[in-house]
Amino acid sequence: MLTSTDTLVILAYLIGVVALGLWAGTRGGREKALAGGTPVEGDSTGYFLAGGTLRWPVIGMALFATNISCVHLVSLAQSGFDTGLLNGNFEWMAAFTLVLLALFFAPFYIKTRISTLPDYLERRYDRSCRDWLAVLSIVSAVTIHIGFSFLTGGLVLGYLFPEFGGIYTAIIAIAAVTGLYTIVGGLLAVVLTETVQTVVLLVGAFVITAAAWLKLGGWTPLVETLHAAGATEKLSMLRPAGDPSGMPWYAILLGYPVLGVWYWCADQTIVQRVLGARDENHARTGALFCALLKVFPVFLFVLPGLLAFALHHRGALDLSSLTTNGTLDSKNVYSAIIVELLPAGLRGLVVAAMLAALMSTVAGALNSISSLISLDLYKRFRPAASEKRLVAVGRVAAGVALVLSISLIPLLNRYESLFNGVNTIIAHIAPPVTCVFLLGIFWPGATALSGRLTLWVGSALGAGVFAFNSLLPDQSLAKVPFMLMAFYLLVACVLFQVAVSFAKPATAAERAGAVCWKSPLDPLRSPGWPGLANYKVLSALVLLGMGILYTIFR
Repeated sequence: MLTSTDTLVILAYLIGVVALGLWAGTRGGREKALAGGTPVEGDSTGYFLAGGTLRWPVIGMALFATNISCVHLVSLAQSGFDTGLLNGNFEWMAAFTLVLLALFFAPFYIKTRISTLPDYLERRYDRSCRDWLAVLSIVSAVTIHIGFSFLTGGLVLGYLFPEFGGIYTAIIAIAAVTGLYTIVGGLLAVVLTETVQTVVLLVGAFVITAAAWLKLGGWTPLVETLHAAGATEKLSMLRPAGDPSGMPWYAILLGYPVLGVWYWCADQTIVQRVLGARDENHARTGALFCALLKVFPVFLFVLPGLLAFALHHRGALDLSSLTTNGTLDSKNVYSAIIVELLPAGLRGLVVAAMLAALMSTVAGALNSISSLISLDLYKRFRPAASEKRLVAVGRVAAGVALVLSISLIPLLNRYESLFNGVNTIIAHIAPPVTCVFLLGIFWPGATALSGRLTLWVGSALGAGVFAFNSLLPDQSLAKVPFMLMAFYLLVACVLFQVAVSFAKPATAAERAGAVCWKSPLDPLRSPGWPGLANYKVLSALVLLGMGILYTIFR
């Protein structure tokens, strides 16, 4: 399906990325990249947090690249084909959560100088909370960030390179390439390669969107085709109650913040880029830059799937290769668009963009796993471990994580919609973590006992509901939309933590020593940079822009 020209483009890209990552892992490359903030060889701060030298453009692009994995390229195109622009809410709603990260969470993390998010939970609650979040973060990184990314990457490469002999050969090859520079180079290698990969990703996505747009003829033919197909609702982002998708507007409004606060403000894989910022202003502006970038996925990742639906309905896109016994499997719609609409050379560029998305997410997750294993778990039992030893343990942990994630592929492949599969899992993991972070940062009355019990009970409740719904999918509980389920679980966790805190309140000394904002207005008192670069101005512009977009596509 791909020509030799395409293959050469892909190989050139892979060689370039690996070379950049390995260069960043050498002492000389690290010194040049850090330019004055050079950690010593074997320094765990340099390996896990890039020496605290990251500037806002790198932070913003690294956040975006780690978030946008091959799962997004493949599954958002699939959702665009199946349900239209609806799942674009996961991209645009993220902008609101990133504003929260910039205004309230990022300055707090920089101020307290934490190295990992479990580290914060120990300071705010107790060691048990740190251990629990570390384990939970590792599980989510292996499953969500790496496992699903490998699955979608394997599906795409297995489709485009049938000579590989199946998706597992492709997955193992990707794992070997990504693991090589990530394990050697640490966070600096991750963010440098992610910066390059963000550019490649956006260019590749633009190329495929433009090709589909030109093939269809623009917006008017799209609207006319959807009207003829009786599918005009596919252009709407906000659906009414009873919508067949199971995601009416109120489910998104109530449920997304639960997932978003966990993902963007309390997940080590994502927030680690912010923890490596030079200072508070760079951390805040980097998060807001990422919020701006999150506008584009609806047009670059979701819209191609909707355009493919219109082209297929008009007979201008052959999807017979995805049809078995009269049933069309939309998981490989994005791959089919690449093959059917792009010329040789450009196909290679877009596949390179997909690999960029996959590798950046896997690399970020591996680095966070290394940090969690070394700094939160291993160092607890070996407090005298040298910096060099911590880095070595982190590298071994990353290698083990690669193997574990590959072993999960058969379980993750059972979901018909990859995007819904990812978010269904998140909806049952996120509520207790979102709860303890929100109450922990904003409410001095939250006690260590309440935080510990909420994490335990909330996680058990989420796992129990997930297992029940998986085993008995026809029961009424299983029919509750996963976004609403996330909201219900959060309400239960908040009520539980507040009740425990009041039943056994903190002492005056504990309240005084609580590591949290004394007032929600405290983080907004920082003056920030002057002019348009000020974080308050940028936040207002992001919120205004998102309001305009939702007005247009409501």
